[in-house]
Amino acid sequence: MRRKTAAALTAATLTIGLTPLAGAQAAERIVRESVTIPMDGGWSATGELSYPKSAKGRLPVVVLLHGSGRNDMDQTIAPGAATFKTVAQAVNKSGFAVLRFNKRGVIGIGPVLSDNPAFLNFGKRYEQTVRDAAAVIRFAGAAKRIDPAKVFLLGHSEGTQVAGNLVADPRGHGITKPAGVVAMGVVGGTPRSILYYQVVGRTLGQLHEEFDFDGDGRLTPAESSDGLIGQPEAVAEQFRAVLTDPAIDANSDGVLAIDTEIESFLRTAVGFDSYPNLPGMPEGFADYLTDLVRFPTPAQDLPRYNGPVLLLNGRTDTQTVVRGAIVTDAALATAGNRDHTLITYPGVGHLMNVTPKYLPAPGSPDPAVLRDITTWLAAHR
Repeated sequence: MRRKTAAALTAATLTIGLTPLAGAQAAERIVRESVTIPMDGGWSATGELSYPKSAKGRLPVVVLLHGSGRNDMDQTIAPGAATFKTVAQAVNKSGFAVLRFNKRGVIGIGPVLSDNPAFLNFGKRYEQTVRDAAAVIRFAGAAKRIDPAKVFLLGHSEGTQVAGNLVADPRGHGITKPAGVVAMGVVGGTPRSILYYQVVGRTLGQLHEEFDFDGDGRLTPAESSDGLIGQPEAVAEQFRAVLTDPAIDANSDGVLAIDTEIESFLRTAVGFDSYPNLPGMPEGFADYLTDLVRFPTPAQDLPRYNGPVLLLNGRTDTQTVVRGAIVTDAALATAGNRDHTLITYPGVGHLMNVTPKYLPAPGSPDPAVLRDITTWLAAHR
């Protein structure tokens, strides 16, 4: 078992002016085959199997498993930010095949959604996601260019739980035991606790870190005012509306207790006590949360797998906080897994890019992350 903290360094300054040529050369070396993967319920997922043009014989393959939501095969988050496209390019260059696919209900990059509501709103959404992933893994193992004994899984966010559920009981899911698992942005805790942190706890954490100068858990008027300095105007306005509301100071002592008075206000404002039926959430989200909680977390299921595991997490990830990866790594050690590695990255967020903790910007995975993935895969080929 290895555990380390990696320094995430961007190589942008080294590649300016060289990227177009390098990209063109890389494209010439990679074969891209469009694929259609039959699934249950009348859905067929479109995707792409890519591999080095010069490769001989059957290849090891990495199947990419998305985060939550209706993601395309590149996991396009924003213009210029496509997590899986970047990962696939790096893995292909290292000599592996990669299988990417559009999730159920997605018909193109963007993502572009199907106009058939049956494929967009369906029951047991998470269970269906696991079944769909199993179908993709079976497809990968049957592909003529692929070594069926060398099918690796790489999951991001929700995909880390999907991977864990699958490898814990491969026979039950109708798949061959995968050759290894890479988990980026590891899910930790229950859906309720994760969502609480995302909509309430994250803000409380920011107030503790950036506003509470003396660390006593309470904000004086001066601390509230000083904490707004340097914040983007839109963010400052949101905080100002909360911190200057006299109704929040429940005991009228002139200071705001972060974990009681402010917590109570935020909890009420987002309607968290109505969980899983939170106001403003997408259609079907409550049903998704109810379905998701039926399945074990990575810390519960990955220890049932005795193959190699690589856990990667940004230390400034405010979606799947780094503690989830640390706890999962400890669970693997307790279970006796002899080949598990945890790498954490200071300054890296949920999309595995370098970004501020409380103002995350979309971006592609940092070169340090890509290097760690390809190095680990090469060692387990």
